[in-house]
Parts: sequence; structure tokens; C-alpha cells
Amino acid sequence: MANMKTALTMSPEAGLSRYLAEIRKFPMLEKDQEFMLAKRWQEHEDSDAAHQLVTSHLRLVAKIAMGYRGYGLPIAEVISEGNVGLMQAVKKFDPDKGFRLATYAMWWIRASIQEYILRSWSLVKMGTTAAQKKLFFNLRRMKSQMRALDEGDLRPDQVEEIATKLGVTDDDVISMNRRLSGPDASLNAPMRADGEAEWQDWLADDDADDAEDELAESDEFSMRMTLLQEAMGALNEREQNIIQERRLTEEPKTLEDLAQVYGVSRERIRQIEVRAFEKLQNEMKRLAEERGLMPA
Repeated sequence: MANMKTALTMSPEAGLSRYLAEIRKFPMLEKDQEFMLAKRWQEHEDSDAAHQLVTSHLRLVAKIAMGYRGYGLPIAEVISEGNVGLMQAVKKFDPDKGFRLATYAMWWIRASIQEYILRSWSLVKMGTTAAQKKLFFNLRRMKSQMRALDEGDLRPDQVEEIATKLGVTDDDVISMNRRLSGPDASLNAPMRADGEAEWQDWLADDDADDAEDELAESDEFSMRMTLLQEAMGALNEREQNIIQERRLTEEPKTLEDLAQVYGVSRERIRQIEVRAFEKLQNEMKRLAEERGLMPA
């Protein structure tokens, strides 16, 4: 692994604009090229092969890292942590399993970046539950879906919806939203002082890159759907039905609808849903770790 690290001599901290321009110069790999390079690393620890695998995926790291710009941390450091995850993915990648390195590396890159952010934020140092960490990384996305990013405090119905979906309390949602709405949490950080360009402008991909990204995302989606279908087996029939009706349909049923079906209170349905969703996620994580698809 030391050889792989020394092979990657560039660092985004040395000058982010230059770094983003330079990594676009590395060629993308065809599937057969990637397979042979991965076998060379796997069987012979060929550092040149590892170097090519890493550098051909640096743009993927940068694109993923841009999704974490809203946490008030230097984006160069976020990218560097993502690169560490990429190198770990290359080290452990098994090309014989049939999927592309980009698909596999996404899990490791995100895990490395998230671990760095969690280490850096004081709210995490004070102690949080797994559910609160999940809220930390999903609140912005859910607010965006609700078109609520610029509305300050969330409406009570928005708070309730987020709390139910993520298995946390209403107070957790309100508190986290206020923490993440500080002055350093801009999602559109300008690249230059004149504010004319943003970092993602440097990451405009050509057609080949777009095709590879789409393939990786498609593979990851298929992988997650397979894990989801298998993990549903860990739930009993009522839990499966509630999860299906509340989270896996285009027109989810309300708590009141399901309360009438099962003859219990709305709060009881919410409790079952939260517990079932947590069981489902834990089972999906277990299956993914068991198959080497994500860091243990």
C-alpha cells in the first residue's frame, strides 16, 4: 500500500484549481484494460498498475467530494480523504466479481469522506447515535427534495416527514437543521473571489466520462436493489408491508391509512416503520460487508 501512496504524488491542497485541471488529463480505462491492471495489482502488487487504476478514477473522487461541500470543511481536504478511500478500494478490488472499479470504489470513497467529516465536526465529538449520523448526512438531500434549503426553520410537517423517514426525533431534525444552516454551509461555494465560477465547472465531463459514471451508478443501483430484496427477508410480514406501503411506492400511504388497516394507532405504525427500517438497513449493511462491497 505504501507503493500505491507514493505513486500518487499530486495533492489538492497544493492548489485546488490546478489539481482539478490536471486530473482531467488522466485517461479513462476500458473495461478490459481495467480488468488486466486490477489482476496485475492483485497477483503481483504491481505499483504501476495500481497507479493507473487510482489516477483514472480521481475525477470520480472529486465529483463525489463536491457533494459534501455543505459541511464547512476545506474541499481540498475532503477530496484528499476521498482519495484515501479510493486507494483502499483499489487495494481490495476483486475484478473477478464482474463489476467495475468505479462501482466498488464509490462505497469506499464515501465512507472515507464521511468518516473525515464526522471526525471534524464538534457535534459528533459530543456523541451521536447512528440515526443522528444518518440525519447529518441526509438532511440536506431531503430538504432539497422538499425545496426547503433556503427557508430557515422547517415547517412542522417537513420536520415530521424527515424524522419518520430517518428514524430520529423531531427535536433531532430541528437541532441538526440549525447546526447545518450556518454561514459556512453554502452549497455553491465560488471558486474565485469574483464568484464567477464554481468548483463543479472544472469537472465537466466528456461523453466517455458521463457514460462511465452512468454505468457505475446503474451498477450501484442494481446492487442496492438486490441487497434490498434480500434484506426484506429479515422483516416479518407486517413490517414488510408497512415498509412497502410507506417507502417503496410512488404514492405512499399515510400513517392513518395503515393504522386503520391494522387497527392500531398512528404512533404505533410509526414505531413499527422506524424499527423495521432500521432492521432493513442493518441487514443491507451486513450483506454488503459480507460480500466485500463496502468497508466493514
